[in-house]
Amino acid sequence: MTNATNSTQTPALVASKATQSRALPKSGLSLLGLFGAEGNMQAMVRLPSGRVKTVKPGSRVAQGKVLGIDANGLVLESAGRTQRITMPGS
Repeated sequence: MTNATNSTQTPALVASKATQSRALPKSGLSLLGLFGAEGNMQAMVRLPSGRVKTVKPGSRVAQGKVLGIDANGLVLESAGRTQRITMPGS
């Protein structure tokens, strides 16, 4: 049996545990998640505009080109420099 409820509100305790204030910077590219099989991973990122996009190696975003994705994050090339973007809190 399930416990049906008419409320669509998230309980306050759950919301407080599931959210973090200022976890993502307001500017820049933010990594939201990683998924897929090893060797064929994709990433979900939030662009500075707030738009969310799924990327894979070779994808281009305004901040540069995605060179690779692994379980630790993604590697981005921009203006001849590479940088690793990791999950917030990592």
